[in-house]
Amino acid sequence: MDQLSVSPDTAESLKNLSQKDKQELNQFILNEGQKAQIQATVHSLTDTCFRKCITSKISSGKLDRSEEPCMQNCVDRFMDANLTVIRHLEQMRSM
Repeated sequence: MDQLSVSPDTAESLKNLSQKDKQELNQFILNEGQKAQIQATVHSLTDTCFRKCITSKISSGKLDRSEEPCMQNCVDRFMDANLTVIRHLEQMRSM
């Protein structure tokens, strides 16, 4: 775990945690980091696909005829690429 800047009282409290509590805290921090990474990825995907596909002003609250399929295709390609990378990493891990 990275070093964090905490108050002396907090540091003392952390030292007094049981081993089980420390493990749970570490797992919580890892989970939160993963959530943040997923949110950043979704944000990046949204931004990329929006810039690529949305060419008109959205005044009616709906995408036009060409924008909706473009967005769907962009998201599909992103998901395909992610699945390919995940499968490759799983194969490398099992070697």
